[in-house]
Amino acid sequence: MATFLYKIGRMSFRRRHFVALIWVALLTLAGVGAASAPAAGNSSFSIPGTEAQKAFDLLEQRFPGTSADGATARVVFKAPSGEKMTDPGNKATVRETVKELSDGSEVVRVTDPYRAKAVSKDGTVAYAQVSYKVSGMELEDSSRDALEDTAQDARKAGLTVEIGGDALQTVPHTGTTEIIGIAVAAVVLVITFGSLVAAGLPLLTALVGVGIGVSAITALASALDLGSTTSTLAMMIGLAVGIDYALFIVSRYRAELAEGRDREEAAGRAVGTAGSAVVFAGLTVVIALVGLSVVNIPMLTKMGVAAAGTVAIAVLIALTMIPALLGYAGRRVKPAGEKGKLLGRSKKQERPAKPNLGTRWASFVVRRPVAVLLLGVIGLGAAAVPAASLELGLPDDGSQPTSTTQRRAYDLLSEGFGPGFNGPLMVVVDAKDSDDPKAAFTQVGDEIKGFKDVVTVTPPAPNKAGDTATITVVPGSKPSSVATEDLVHSIRDKGAGIKADSDANVLVTGQTAMNIDVSEKLNDALIPYLVLVVGLAFLLLIVVFRSILVPLKAALGFLLSVMAALGAVVAVFQWGWLADLMGVEQTGPVMSMMPIFMVGVVFGLAMDYEVFLVTRMREAYVHGETAGQAVVTGFRHGARVVTAAAVIMMAVFAGFIGSSESMVKMIGFGLAIAVFFDAFIVRMALVPAVLALLGRKAWWLPKWLDRALPNVDVEGEGLRSDTDRGDQDRELVRA
Repeated sequence: MATFLYKIGRMSFRRRHFVALIWVALLTLAGVGAASAPAAGNSSFSIPGTEAQKAFDLLEQRFPGTSADGATARVVFKAPSGEKMTDPGNKATVRETVKELSDGSEVVRVTDPYRAKAVSKDGTVAYAQVSYKVSGMELEDSSRDALEDTAQDARKAGLTVEIGGDALQTVPHTGTTEIIGIAVAAVVLVITFGSLVAAGLPLLTALVGVGIGVSAITALASALDLGSTTSTLAMMIGLAVGIDYALFIVSRYRAELAEGRDREEAAGRAVGTAGSAVVFAGLTVVIALVGLSVVNIPMLTKMGVAAAGTVAIAVLIALTMIPALLGYAGRRVKPAGEKGKLLGRSKKQERPAKPNLGTRWASFVVRRPVAVLLLGVIGLGAAAVPAASLELGLPDDGSQPTSTTQRRAYDLLSEGFGPGFNGPLMVVVDAKDSDDPKAAFTQVGDEIKGFKDVVTVTPPAPNKAGDTATITVVPGSKPSSVATEDLVHSIRDKGAGIKADSDANVLVTGQTAMNIDVSEKLNDALIPYLVLVVGLAFLLLIVVFRSILVPLKAALGFLLSVMAALGAVVAVFQWGWLADLMGVEQTGPVMSMMPIFMVGVVFGLAMDYEVFLVTRMREAYVHGETAGQAVVTGFRHGARVVTAAAVIMMAVFAGFIGSSESMVKMIGFGLAIAVFFDAFIVRMALVPAVLALLGRKAWWLPKWLDRALPNVDVEGEGLRSDTDRGDQDRELVRA
């Protein structure tokens, strides 16, 4: 592995014009594809194998033309103070609004509030429901504009009018904090390298990689049904790993220059050593992201695969474009120990007698491993305590900022009709095999009326064939409550008994039931996902480190950091700690996808730091140092760069906290805090403490397994030889 990558590094350095041309061509091609591709909105959502999805599919078959998955909008009206919606003037305004809404080309139907009895008991609130032929992602802008313009006309007549539902879905924006995150990364790189040129290389290559990845996702978004969130998350992860991978190779290149090697040889050795760590670190991230497909939720699978593709591009760019750009930079990238004119001196500084901070810290940990280990574990355990109160759910209009019309419509409906009105359940009764379908429909409605948390049950609405009916159930509690979840399970449990009596199938669906099914499916998939991803990465790390205990320690440290990060997410987004600082206007359940997505991404990133830091220790140990000395040597060479990489990654992720999309905001915060816990507590404190306690045992591997494993030579042993070897290799590559 090291020898192969060494040759790639030298070839890219020498043939830099060709390499740069290839990447510029790929970026141009992806950009043209993105510019010419049709725009895509939010991805369609389906959950194969769940009862809610089966019911939706059944409705498509038995109620053709009703667009069961079409977009909906609730136009909510509130009368001025002292008036009622039944007053003649207000009634005329509402009916004129309903008439205007019905004229849309994509509108299937609009309900009249007075005919549908959609007026609150006190007469102050009413609503009209608009159903569209197409889903929210396919709805044309003209239809959204017509909806908002019609509502504005009603406001001019004196009514308060707000719009809820998925018809007004918009593409999320990340805000200026994303730019701030990149700016912080630039500052950290300048401080780390002491040179604008050296600092600019990782930023440039990361932007090229993300540009190719996100442009490719945009170009394929319409064809593959990729939502806007997919490209946002790919950008988030691609930027972070792209900067970090390039950072490690540039840092190793400067170290090789400091040892007296010429620039081409230094580029080859940097790619051969640090590049090997990049490859395996990238593999762990890709495994973690692609492994999200085991959950069998198409949207999550697409997000994972798209982000994994961006990571793969970041790895390839680090291995080829970085050495090419180093060739262009020439003497403007200084050897380690030299400062550019930016920070004062251009001549090589004398080596300081005082060891660097990484050396001093590692020496301290090696002397007091038990105290550091206990302190780190107790601290992470305390941060993880809120995770015991984790509640999962999917965001609805109730989680929107109070400044949005969707949230105001949600609040008006809760005020006029009760909290459960925003999350009605749709019960589908399939009586095709029943001898008396009408009796089965009536029985289901009567049974549901007897449940504790039910406010309203509409009469059954059968299809033309008379073999299937829908019943709308309004719960007494809000959609994200435990009481509503219990009601869904109670109806489904009762449906089993009804099937035995009448051969009629009872299915519960609707957005609320769909959210409940998603949460349960994600919970059920978490353990198999952990086993798959951690298992595969464990095997990969055994090959990299040729050790059993080092990969085991890496996995256990990851579990500590991810639990602490989940605790922090619960504290902020569920309990409301520091909510104002994070821009969280509405606390509530943590997004259902958050735990499993965080596990996937954080595991991959945690293994990045493990590989980068511990391969330096492994390299020192292989070349004759004691286990304790190897820990200190690893920190002497790697602590500064790993620290810079972690700060950069945190800055990039934190930049997405400014997103208008609650899902992106939560993931940005969760990943930023997880990187902090994993890099600065687990990898920088617990890892050296455990390795110091284990000593030589840390690198133990059974002889039979040592013989069976392939020798990937991550530490670059094949590159350690006399100076003539470099000259011979140079001639071979030129030939």
